[in-house]
Amino acid sequence: MRAESWVFVALTVFYAAITPIYWLMSSDPAGTAALTLTFFLSLMIALYLSLISRRIDPRPEDKKSGEIAEGAGELGFFPPQSKWPLFVALTFTLVILGPVFGWWLMILGFGFGAVTLSGLIFEFYRGDHAH
Repeated sequence: MRAESWVFVALTVFYAAITPIYWLMSSDPAGTAALTLTFFLSLMIALYLSLISRRIDPRPEDKKSGEIAEGAGELGFFPPQSKWPLFVALTFTLVILGPVFGWWLMILGFGFGAVTLSGLIFEFYRGDHAH
C-alpha cells in the first residue's frame, strides 16, 4: 500500500502546483473548481492509503527484501461466467433512455432492474455454483 500512497501523494503535489497556474492563465472558474476538487480527491485517497499501510502488515511487494514466492497462494474467489451482468447492463440502458423516450420506459427499467439485480446478487445461492 505504501507505493500506491506515494503515487497519490505525487498526484496531489501535481494538482496543487497546476491549479493556481491554470487559474492565472485562463481565469476559468469551472476548470479551476474541477482541479481544486481533483486535488482534494487525490489528497483524500493519499491520506487513506497511507493510514491503511501503517495498520496492516506489509505485503510482499511492499518489502524491499520481498520474494515472489511470498505472494503465492489463493488470491480469492473469482466467479465463473455469468449471464447476469449483460441483463443488468440492458436494464440500465432502459433506465437511462427513460427520460429521453418516455418515463414509462424508466419505470419498466426499474421493474426489470429489481429482477436482474436480484439474479446477480443471489447467483451463487442456488444452481451449479451454490455455496
